[in-house]
Formats: sequence, structure tokens, C-alpha cells
Amino acid sequence: MTILVINWQDRTNPFAGGAETHLHEIFSRIVRRGHRVVLLCCSFPGSASEEVLSDGIEVVRRGSRALFNFIVPGEYRRLRRRVRPDVVVDDLNKIPFWTPLYVREPLLCISHHFFGRSIFREVDPLRGAYVYCAEQLVPLVYRRQFFAVVSESTRREFIERGFPPEHVEVIYNGIEHRAFPMQVREKSPEPMITYFGRIKRYKCPDHLLDAFALLTERFPTAQLYFVGDGDYVSALRRRAERRGIAHRVHWTGHVTEQEKVELLSRSWCVVNTSMKEGWGITTIEANACGTPVIAADVPGLRDAVAAGQSGLLYPFGNIEMLADRIAAVIEDSILRQQLSEGAVRWAQRFSWDKSAEQMLKLCERVSTLASARR
Repeated sequence: MTILVINWQDRTNPFAGGAETHLHEIFSRIVRRGHRVVLLCCSFPGSASEEVLSDGIEVVRRGSRALFNFIVPGEYRRLRRRVRPDVVVDDLNKIPFWTPLYVREPLLCISHHFFGRSIFREVDPLRGAYVYCAEQLVPLVYRRQFFAVVSESTRREFIERGFPPEHVEVIYNGIEHRAFPMQVREKSPEPMITYFGRIKRYKCPDHLLDAFALLTERFPTAQLYFVGDGDYVSALRRRAERRGIAHRVHWTGHVTEQEKVELLSRSWCVVNTSMKEGWGITTIEANACGTPVIAADVPGLRDAVAAGQSGLLYPFGNIEMLADRIAAVIEDSILRQQLSEGAVRWAQRFSWDKSAEQMLKLCERVSTLASARR
């Protein structure tokens, strides 16, 4: 089977994030099963126009990130004559490509979540309105297509927007078990609270900073780590200075895979404050290092955290409640150990191999159903 995937970026793009990790982890495994996967995406400075990545996915880069969605229809038509795909996969992320209007082959769509009004926390009102209005048109254009979504929360959102339930299948994100300890390791001798992931405004890392500020006198040796990078770092640093806690906050920037595992393993807990997610790969990665996650009780995160087993939930935006959850993990060693052990058991349920197998079966089913209709 030849699969043509359309996505904004490949995983080597500097703007790549969780959506690209999801795409490559799944479709590289489909390549290893003997299938051909071609990815059409935007270019970036210094990138080759075409190459085969180490994971076996053939990447075709065309156009800039700003204009990519406008050139997709024409590039798709040229590429389909070359590769003759059996299935086309449209990976929706913010601005849709409107593939049902021109793709001729069987079409499968992937979605992590709708941004909804959360987009306005990340970008200016004009760009936010662009994304928001585009999402409102998705049910009109895509309603007849089959979707693979990453959580039950996203599936419910699709159904609420009018998509037939039988057309929306949940395929969870996974992890590569061999890349993580899959056990509880020795923790930092002093309380180590960690934010792990892209540091973006809509992910609300300022909530964690404010909650930590409430705890500094109570736990004078506790330290806060931000593991990752993003365009919101400068604003957070200034906020830490204003709160008088800058000497207790550490910024690692981008880290290697080995450094990531070491930091997550030593952490007493990882905190995810995002206002909305599709799932939260970083949550399961922390669990795979034997570390519980305290997360906002929002779509996606409430799916990725098994409350009371792999971590704890708190009402989004409630800084005092977040501080209480962190304090509970710091003070109660029995609770901390139970959650740490439960985190590993929870992480063992998710693997990219399983996700790839489900995705391949769904591609085959979409292709078979399309053939039967002809």
C-alpha cells in the first residue's frame, strides 16, 4: 500500500511538535511493515526539497509555512501522478487543507483536537479569528470522512459537532517503551517540580509559576524546573523575577533524550497546566519515567491522566488548588510512591506499535470501503 500523508511539517522542521512526533512514530512503523509512506509538507530554511528520512518516510517539501495550505491542492495533483497513492491521509492541525474538495483517492483524516477559543490565548485576534472560523467550517467540508482521533475527549467533540460516531475512531498516542526506564528510579533528594514540553502561552505555564510561588515558604528547598523551550520563556522569566522566585526556577532549554529521561525520572511530579490538549504525549513519557503528573482537568489531559492512579487532576485555572495538589505530593510520601508506581503501570498500556497497527487497519478499511462504493 502507498500512503500519501499531508501535514504542515515533518519532524525535522524547527516548528515540529507533538503532531509531528505522532505522525512519524506511527507511519515509520507502517513503512517497516513493507508499505510506502510519502509525506507532503512545507519547507524550511536549509531543508532539502525531497529526501528519505532515517525512519523510511519519503518527504516532499514544497512552499513556505505561511503559504503551504494554499499550494497543497496543486502539489497534491502533481504528486499523485508520481506516487499513485492508495490512500491519502490529511493530518488536520489548526488550518485545514480542505482535502475532501479535491482528493480523488480514499481519504482518512487525523485530528488531535479543535483549538476553539483557546487559539486566542496563543495568537493575535486576527490570526485567532482566522483559525477559529476555519474550524467552524470543518464539519461542513469533512463530515463524510473517516477520522482517527487521539482521545475520547476529541471523539466526543467531533460527535458534538455533527460527525457520525461510526466515522470517528480513537487511536491513542503511544511511547517507545525501550526509550524509557518503565520503572520508578531514585528521585531528587529535595522536592523537584517539573514542567515538561513546549513553553507556549496557551499551555499556561504561568499558572505553575504562580502556584509554586505560593509554596516556596512552606517548602524552602523545593525547586521548579522548566524542561523545554518556546516563545513564552522570556515572559515567564520576567514573571519569576517579579514574584521573587527566580533563584528557585531552572530553565533547561532543549534537552537530549537521555537528559529528558534523567530529569523526568528525578522529578517528584510533572505538572501540565494546558487549557486544552488532544492527548498529551509528555504526560505518558513522564509516567514511563516513574513520575506522576498533576494536570488541569481539561479535554485531552483528563484522558491522559488516570486520576488517583497515574497522577492528579485540578480545575483549570485554580492556582490554589494546583498548589494544594503539588503540596500533597511533596508532603505525603506514601501517596507519592503509590502514584509513581501507578504511573508506570498506566504508561505500559500505550505503545506506538499498537497505535501503528490500528492506523494501518483503519487505512485498509477506508480503502476497502471506498473500493466497494465504486
